[in-house]
Amino acid sequence: MKRLTKVIVLIGLTLFLAKASFAQQVKTDYDRAANFSHYKTFSWKKVQTPDPLWVDRIKAAVDAALAAKGWTQVESGGDISIVAIEINRDQQTLNTFYDNFGGGFGRRGFGGFGGFGESTTTPETYTVGTLVVDLFDAKTKNLVWRGVSSGMLSNKSNKNIKNLDRGVQKLFQHFPPDALKNS
Repeated sequence: MKRLTKVIVLIGLTLFLAKASFAQQVKTDYDRAANFSHYKTFSWKKVQTPDPLWVDRIKAAVDAALAAKGWTQVESGGDISIVAIEINRDQQTLNTFYDNFGGGFGRRGFGGFGGFGESTTTPETYTVGTLVVDLFDAKTKNLVWRGVSSGMLSNKSNKNIKNLDRGVQKLFQHFPPDALKNS
């Protein structure tokens, strides 16, 4: 019974760590000299993605996030020009599984780990998608804000669309930065 408990605990820990390593990561940075209270409108300059179907999806997600902050999209001539780039890359991880868990070392009544027995290691390849959203001051052409969202991609389009929407919402969660300075 103790062996079964150890196996269940190890499997649970492995799944927890795997989920944490594949979780969506979001990073933002901005020009500390930029006054975001002066920006009210935005225009799209470019969306670059390997899949043309994602151009409108990316625009819609960013448009919704900025509209929720009170910004208005204009066809051209906005206070801010937006450039978004999606990059996909394959990464590899190694999964090791053990069988024949043994008694191992430890005091009587404690058990301990040890005697792992045979192990099998297999490589697993997965795709990580990264979206970079840059906001440029349209007059000065200077970068004033950058957001980067990365996460593991699924084989299911609907799941990737939900992850895109969730990632963009996280990017703009504390936007605009002026609101952080004044609070």
